[in-house]
Amino acid sequence: MITTVNRVLLGLAGLILLALGGAVLATGLGLSVPSWWPFGGKGDVLLSTADRTRWRDEGWWWPTVIAVLAVLVVLALWWLLAQLRRGRLAEVLVDSGDGEGALLRGKALEGALGDEAGSLDGVADAKVTLTGRRTAPKARIRMLMEPHAAPGLALRGLSEGALAHARTSAGLDELPAEVRLRAVKHRADRVS
Repeated sequence: MITTVNRVLLGLAGLILLALGGAVLATGLGLSVPSWWPFGGKGDVLLSTADRTRWRDEGWWWPTVIAVLAVLVVLALWWLLAQLRRGRLAEVLVDSGDGEGALLRGKALEGALGDEAGSLDGVADAKVTLTGRRTAPKARIRMLMEPHAAPGLALRGLSEGALAHARTSAGLDELPAEVRLRAVKHRADRVS
């Protein structure tokens, strides 16, 4: 989600800047520009003094400017915080019984869950991502199903096997999981 938003925003910003830069360059080189373009020659400025000060004495101008700038600041802060937030859980806090606790690497638990889920009958491959808090992790599991697989049996095996083992070994009361199933692409069987 974040990478999609980043790509869209960067693409739009790039297109806008490219269009504006090209138009300014065309005007500076003396090429013809549309009649609605704000300046038409090498000596012109983008905004004249009259354009810059036209709305200054209106009562709505400054509140509107401040509101637009505040929205831009909030959006920029949201974007910055989204960049800093991790998509994966780095570690899981395991209750060791001595009141201290131990830290289990998130990648280790993801690997163990993925290996066990991938070994189920009818599952070609499984990818696991842990999200949430380190005291309450959540699993996102993508399973690639073989053509002969029974999804119900695979989900039951995942729930009763891999997820139950992960909960028990990490000492978690619960480990909610979102599972996405996808079929392996294969050629149609020939019938003779």
